[in-house]
Amino acid sequence: MNILKKYLRTKSLSFKMWFYLAGFALLIMAFLWIFQILLLNTFYENMKMNQIVKIGKTLVKEYGNENFEENIFNISFKNGIVAQIVDSSGRPVMHSDSFGDFRSPRTNPKEFRRFLNEMNKVSDKTVAYQSDFMGGIHTVVFGAELDTVDGEKLYLYINAPLAPVGATQQVLQTILLIVTVLSLIISVALSYFIARKFSRPLTEMSDSALKLAEGDYTVVFNKSGYTEIEKLSSALNYMTSELSKTDELRRDLIANVSHDLKTPLTIIKSYAEMIRDLSGDKPEKRQQHTQVIVDEADRLNLLVSDLLDLSKLEAKTAELNFKEFDIYNTVNSILQGFKVLEEQDGYTFEVQTETNCLVCADEHRMQQVIYNLLSNAVNYTGEDKKIKVYLSKSKEKIRFSVSDTGTGISQEEQERVWERYYKSGKDHKRTGRGTGIGLSIVKNILLAHNAEFGINSQSGQGSEFWFELDECKNA
Repeated sequence: MNILKKYLRTKSLSFKMWFYLAGFALLIMAFLWIFQILLLNTFYENMKMNQIVKIGKTLVKEYGNENFEENIFNISFKNGIVAQIVDSSGRPVMHSDSFGDFRSPRTNPKEFRRFLNEMNKVSDKTVAYQSDFMGGIHTVVFGAELDTVDGEKLYLYINAPLAPVGATQQVLQTILLIVTVLSLIISVALSYFIARKFSRPLTEMSDSALKLAEGDYTVVFNKSGYTEIEKLSSALNYMTSELSKTDELRRDLIANVSHDLKTPLTIIKSYAEMIRDLSGDKPEKRQQHTQVIVDEADRLNLLVSDLLDLSKLEAKTAELNFKEFDIYNTVNSILQGFKVLEEQDGYTFEVQTETNCLVCADEHRMQQVIYNLLSNAVNYTGEDKKIKVYLSKSKEKIRFSVSDTGTGISQEEQERVWERYYKSGKDHKRTGRGTGIGLSIVKNILLAHNAEFGINSQSGQGSEFWFELDECKNA
């Protein structure tokens, strides 16, 4: 168990951030030590060589100027070198210090012979190399052939000592050791606090996510000031809100389906018992009671069919049979079924439709859409029992709409009326024949057809439900 806890800790974001930041600091220290121990001497020699070469080329360009002697002295003095003009025997013609022939190639014939040999090897008559000029003193030598004077060649000869870096290196190593220890302590501590600071918001989110997984939908994912984490917090808070709505909808669905199943089952059982105990020998009574059983069984079948349809549509497994048909004929056919409401219950249907409204869609599914919208209007229209039905063509679109004169739907509720079993307003009641999921079926069918749809309504002014399909023109 302890091993598992230790493993989980080493897998945590804060540990990883601390480990990488501390490792980065350690890597920098390692590079500094490698440079100090292995590369310092080589780096110093290369820099010195480049410096002398640059000075030498500058003096070659300035040779012959009026102030050349003064310049050669100033440059030599500032850079701690000896720059001389020597003849072919190594005798100084012009030198830059007050030591006369000291450090002149004439005092070391062997060195001067090497100098001339190096000069003869190059085509541009410019050389630079390291030498042991006097008794093992390492120097950088730069030479360049100048103009011939009175038939004798002259050379620019620069001799710069390479200072031993051993003692300096020891001092630097001591300083670097102190800096390394202090830097590592500071970097480890600083990386720990940085890792804690950056990982704390994610740790809090993880704790909140666990509460959410346990069903606590009141949890809030706090923002931390970092753009990415703020976006994640907003997404998680939105997800929490949607999960809360889904959970509430699930409870409502179970409650409503249970109620819708219980009521007809109770009625079926009661009337079956009445047939058994009272009306079994009376044909007229038996006919009435069995008709009630048939009606309630039909209601159960309708509920189950609607639930199956909705499940298939939401899972996108329902097969759609697209074909060209005139939706005008579909609307009129469905309206014929509602004629009985005009004759028996006093409903009034005001119909304005255009002919030849060709669409490419699943005709059976569109029948469901139109029937459910008309049924919804019947259920929620006002006391005048008026319903308006429109079918029109405009800009290559076929628009169908149904309007009622009910109490209307507020802006806040218009999105939710498409949910299963959602009841808009306290005064709205489903009829005994309704299943409560008609509008949800409508929504999913229209989405499957990529159709535009919506509601135009205000509280107290009735509602208009509409959808639009692309017009299908004959070839």
